Amino acid sequence: MAALPGQAGAAGTPRPYAFAEGAETVEGAPTNVAGRLLRAGKTYKSTLPRVGRHFYRLELTALENAYVSATAVPKPGTRLSYADGVEVSIQDADGNNCSPLDAEKARFGSSGSARPITASAVRRAGPDEKSCRSAGTYYVLVEHTRASGPGAQEDWDLELHVASEPVLRDRGGTTPPEAWDSAVPVPPSGQRRARAGGTSFNEARGLRDGVWGAGIEPGDTLFYRVPVDWGQRLSVAAELGSTSEGAASGGAASGGVSSGGAASGGSAGAGGGVGRGTARGSGYVSSALVMSLYNPVRAEVDDADTSYDGRQKSMALDALPPVAHENRFSPTDEMSALRFAGWYYVSVHLNPAVAEKFGDGPLELTLRVGVAGSPRPGPAYAGSPRPADDFGVSERDTEAAERGETAPGSGGGDGSRGGSDDQVMAVVAAGGIGSGVVLLGILGVWTLVARRRAAAAPRRI
Repeated sequence: MAALPGQAGAAGTPRPYAFAEGAETVEGAPTNVAGRLLRAGKTYKSTLPRVGRHFYRLELTALENAYVSATAVPKPGTRLSYADGVEVSIQDADGNNCSPLDAEKARFGSSGSARPITASAVRRAGPDEKSCRSAGTYYVLVEHTRASGPGAQEDWDLELHVASEPVLRDRGGTTPPEAWDSAVPVPPSGQRRARAGGTSFNEARGLRDGVWGAGIEPGDTLFYRVPVDWGQRLSVAAELGSTSEGAASGGAASGGVSSGGAASGGSAGAGGGVGRGTARGSGYVSSALVMSLYNPVRAEVDDADTSYDGRQKSMALDALPPVAHENRFSPTDEMSALRFAGWYYVSVHLNPAVAEKFGDGPLELTLRVGVAGSPRPGPAYAGSPRPADDFGVSERDTEAAERGETAPGSGGGDGSRGGSDDQVMAVVAAGGIGSGVVLLGILGVWTLVARRRAAAAPRRI
């Protein structure tokens, strides 16, 4: 039977990155003059060749902050070094980097594992900016970071996302909040609910605060999204379950965690064993589980990783401040990235090296998501953001998070692609039914869910 949406494919075969539905394909140009125009509010598909500088073009007003993210997607199994990665910047007509402190390089790091990684850049507008203030033509430069490994010798798929945030109607504060609780929040506890992950930003499954679980196979990268409103504070912790034949106590070295506040050797929410494939059950993998958090324009906020030796492991992101417009003036990357309300994305990757030590069957992943604080009124913008829903949280967003929906336009935002995981799993759980009958039942549920939500959902203008 074919894999269900949100499930892994054949054992040992990571599901491909799902590019935005209907995304226009644009090719980068070797010079700035030939760069193709990218429009705010749109997502594009492109290619990052192994050599050269690749330009695109923006036409901007003097009253908008522009954000461009570049997600590099190497082929599964690509051999990568620590320094392999992608870099993106926005430049003016003189070749100056509009925001050198915000220009970002994304690298594969110590895991050396092929997975989607995202770098971002920003052009900031407003009376306090020293450069790139005027309206006109700007250029986006995307390139490989310098590396000599095998991964640098191959072309990568590329997804470009462009967003525009208006300046404020009235001049606001330029000082980041100084007082906030920097203690790492206590992770949520309680019943673990099943919620399969998507394969990209575009198919990220909605989550609200609580405890969530899914199976994750070596090589897979799962994407989720969490609505976080102005004044609210997000926390995320992840746990990887033990194998059915985990390393004995005192055996393999215990795992460390890269992010502050994360502890190794924590208890998993559900003791997950290897579900299929060959479980060898011994060994040690460094940077086995990698978790990253991105803001609504796909700029990285924080990341963490942990090693694995067959026993359950846990990690958590650093303590994060509440979302506030003034955070953008902070000198720290984490706080600066928490500059607007909207959907925050969590990606979790399981190193394919885990299969070599513990078999290619899925392990149990548990996510403990906390959203603390009451929503506050947002800033008064002097225009409309693009995309319109990138910088805010609506009641519909909250409902979509509860149901585990993907974004509208991804093919699953209105439930037309799989609906919620709970409804699909309820059908699968019916025992004693032949696989053909189960498949027909699932298709019937999907169709019913899609029709009901399509009828009930308000039209987006």
